[in-house]
Amino acid sequence: MTSPSPPPSPARDPGLQPERTRLAWRRTTLACTVAAVLAGRAAIHRGLSPGGLVALALCALAWLGFLLVTQARIAGLGTGRPSPLAGRTAVAAAACVVAFAVCGAALLA
Repeated sequence: MTSPSPPPSPARDPGLQPERTRLAWRRTTLACTVAAVLAGRAAIHRGLSPGGLVALALCALAWLGFLLVTQARIAGLGTGRPSPLAGRTAVAAAACVVAFAVCGAALLA
């Protein structure tokens, strides 16, 4: 006796997944903005040394880079079902986060 075949799966309905993903990227961008502003505040509060200015500039560049990555990802979500995160986008986002960590360490040292 053969077992019955499973019923065909219906077309995938993404539901609110694109909206949740978009909100998560915006929330992460807001957190990066707060980190960049706090880094700037710390640099100004401690006095602007040449090293602090370099760290502050790198922090601003990392923030701009993350903002560009986020905007590209959010634009890709506008088509409905989100596409898988591209490797280059993931590496760029991770590099921006690492740059924030390095700049934060440099500003607190």
